[in-house]
Amino acid sequence: MRRMLHRIAARTRPDEGAATAEYAITIMAAVGFAGLLVVIMKSGEVQQILTELVRNALSIGG
Repeated sequence: MRRMLHRIAARTRPDEGAATAEYAITIMAAVGFAGLLVVIMKSGEVQQILTELVRNALSIGG
């Protein structure tokens, strides 16, 4: 019984930290995407389009 538990424990050890690495990769991708969005949002054309979109939405609702 003790040997069997030792074997099971030995098989699970290589995966330790895998979830943490996956979270780190996901967070890095999200930060990169957020940076790209910031660059796009700083564009004058995009700001103008969004401003017009909000104005139209507010004028329809009000």
